Amino acid sequence: MRRKASLVLLAFAVFFAALAPLVRWYAFPRLAKIPPSEYQTAVLEARPATLLDYATMKPRTVPKVSIVQTLRGNVPAAKKVGKKTGRDVVVWDALSYIQGPDGKMVSRIPERYVFDAHSQDPVHAGGEHVDGDAVRREGIEYKWPFLTEKRDYRYFDAQTRTSAPIHYKGTRNFRGLTVYYFEQTIPWTKVPLPKTMPVDGITPETVRKAGTSRWYTTKRMFWVEPTTGAPVNGQEIHREELRGGTLLGGRDRVTVFSGHVKMREDYIAHTIDMVTSQRQLVLAFTTYVPWGFGVLGTGLLALALLLEARGRASSSGVPSRGGRRRLVNLRPRVPS
Repeated sequence: MRRKASLVLLAFAVFFAALAPLVRWYAFPRLAKIPPSEYQTAVLEARPATLLDYATMKPRTVPKVSIVQTLRGNVPAAKKVGKKTGRDVVVWDALSYIQGPDGKMVSRIPERYVFDAHSQDPVHAGGEHVDGDAVRREGIEYKWPFLTEKRDYRYFDAQTRTSAPIHYKGTRNFRGLTVYYFEQTIPWTKVPLPKTMPVDGITPETVRKAGTSRWYTTKRMFWVEPTTGAPVNGQEIHREELRGGTLLGGRDRVTVFSGHVKMREDYIAHTIDMVTSQRQLVLAFTTYVPWGFGVLGTGLLALALLLEARGRASSSGVPSRGGRRRLVNLRPRVPS
């Protein structure tokens, strides 16, 4: 019976020992993915800010400017691209809606972002665009990969329609979470005008005809939870200008927007709660289950070897102490 039990335990030990790396290196990369129906909203604010009054073409200081960022998963588009490419694909229809202190629109920039659900690598299909302009993304946008590394990444900048390095600047503690801090600086760059302008009669075409161009620079900062790859906080020190042409009334440049944009506190709290719960699920596949199966397999192996050793000892016929055999004299007696 001991021999049978040790063989059963040995089989289970091999099973769990083999399953541990499979969960980590085979199952996790295939099961961890962004759902195609994801929906997220974040509100960022600049308090105070400088904003251009298009009626007078003069910048003025306002108490706040709000930026509402919406990411909506387009499931039909994702299925279409997935069928075409043979990959698990997510299609995000994003919108950055900027409004002044009076609630009126300053600008709105729609985007379509198509990426691999597992790796977050861009997928060049499905009509990816920024404000209607076709783009070909390189690197990441909005989200880092699962198990983010301590290194630089390429990050797509929607204003310039180009990708540039975003630099890892160290590990920090943010609201009780260990996070990786990243920075990207975009130098002054000429960028397209938004297709939707805040004032009737002023269009990108009229601005261009006046010989005026739009320029932009920003310092972008992200605090990223590395297990999930989700940013739990984001900020930008953002500046935009109109330069040259007759529209500015002889001035060389005019500030369109300037401010330190920060995520609103209630959205930070909501994001941290969401990321904390998702982090446990990722850790289950990358740490808890693989290590648990490894320890269980090692324990079962030790128990199987112990039972096998005891079984061999008992079947070898080695007598125990106090169990000595008595010798019987079989020689016949000789009658006297």
